Amino acid sequence: MMNNLFSIFDPSTNIFNLPLNWMSTFIGLMFIPFSFWLIPNRHFFLWKFIITKLHNEFKILLNFEKNKGSTLIFISLFSFILFNNFLGLFPYIFTSTSHLTISLTLSLSLWLTFMLFGWLNNSKHMFIHMIPQGTPSILMPFMVLIETISNIIRPGTLAIRLTANMIAGHLLLTLLSSTGNSMSNYLLLFLIIVQILLLILESAVAVIQSYVITILSTLYSSETN
Repeated sequence: MMNNLFSIFDPSTNIFNLPLNWMSTFIGLMFIPFSFWLIPNRHFFLWKFIITKLHNEFKILLNFEKNKGSTLIFISLFSFILFNNFLGLFPYIFTSTSHLTISLTLSLSLWLTFMLFGWLNNSKHMFIHMIPQGTPSILMPFMVLIETISNIIRPGTLAIRLTANMIAGHLLLTLLSSTGNSMSNYLLLFLIIVQILLLILESAVAVIQSYVITILSTLYSSETN
């Protein structure tokens, strides 16, 4: 039962015995709007509105005047996670963001980059950040230890947060749909309504998790400047 239940996150997709599961990650490129010289459509205007709002929010945290172009990294991260979260809601499409292979790779690479940049360029600021202002002298060693541990587990918490939220929704949808065969017509109609509501909720979770991961990465980056 458990093997069949979790097999929905690792479907067997292959052509000529070539595994193509992770190719679904690149399907999101098809959703990127066309270039500016083509006729703009509603999709283009919506995506431009979202990017502009994210840019205005991120540049406040990242000291944009000093580091111009830095918001592009986090807007790209938001787009990548958002597309893959939404694609996972379609049947028979591999959900890459429900695997730690993707989420941990993204969070760990970003975190290592922030840490290397901070310790190489702003080492004094990084040392000061480990001890909150007003900490008594006797508690300073403990605060350094606590701050170090909390800093080390950051990429893991980012990855697990995204993976766990994606897995939880998919498992709930799968468990409810598996009970449909033994239900009467009235209960089956109720189950369909519940499934539709859960899909709407999962769509909201896909957007929220993309935003949460991106804004937390932005905050971690701002601490190194």
